[in-house]
Amino acid sequence: MHYQDKLRVGAAQINTTLGELNANIDRHLTLIAEAQHEGVELLVFPELSLTGYRLASQVMQVAMPLEDPRLRTLADACGTMQVVVGFVEEASPGEYYNALAIFQHGQLMAVHRKLNLPTYGGLEEGKWFTHGSELTHTDICPGWSATQLICADLWNPALVHAALLARPTVLCAPINSASGIVSDDFSNEENWALNTRFYAMTYGTPVIMANRFGAEGESHFWGGSRILGPGGETLAQAEDEEALIVADLSRTAIAKARFELPTHRDADTPLVRELMAGYR
Repeated sequence: MHYQDKLRVGAAQINTTLGELNANIDRHLTLIAEAQHEGVELLVFPELSLTGYRLASQVMQVAMPLEDPRLRTLADACGTMQVVVGFVEEASPGEYYNALAIFQHGQLMAVHRKLNLPTYGGLEEGKWFTHGSELTHTDICPGWSATQLICADLWNPALVHAALLARPTVLCAPINSASGIVSDDFSNEENWALNTRFYAMTYGTPVIMANRFGAEGESHFWGGSRILGPGGETLAQAEDEEALIVADLSRTAIAKARFELPTHRDADTPLVRELMAGYR
């Protein structure tokens, strides 16, 4: 089978309007069309990009079952491009997930439910959402695949390690990060740059981090969306504004990075499993 060496990817740094589903969907459709014009083959929107973040009791009003026709509208718009969108999934009455809808070829290809729900500092997700229990892995085109983790999922290193054992060529990282949301002393801006660069370099896996930019109530979402190469190098980074950023990834560069630092090869999963067996 012939594998294409290049994959054009994008991150959509937008500012979602809290609770305004229809307006937010229109904004997504505009950016999907813009990305298609740029030749993007994988496009990542921020966490909860259809709804906004501080939903609290509005979770019920914005939640969508997978059969919702508005999700079908987004699927139809994506064409051959794989698109990752943040939304609230209604799994059953009263059961809601902070989730990603992954579209391609006019279909909802997969759903990732957030695994690690932060409930500390100014974060209250454990009050409103059910936590997911499965990893997600999608094929994009021959030779290219992605795994998707949502925001705080990436602050549990064991979850990232488990997700990357599947050897995806790309890690999609939609986030919703506001300045000072954890504490006055914890810099989201500096620490997200460290977090994503570490994983990209350690696993030889490009990272697409899509954050929001702008205000929501008293919160300021600082943006900083970036596309990192397999050595942790910055291929594209958004300015302090709404933006679509685009970069070309190289399968050859990924292979070189993983050959030089064989984290996947040397993971020794049976040993790790044995060492962890005694912990709860």
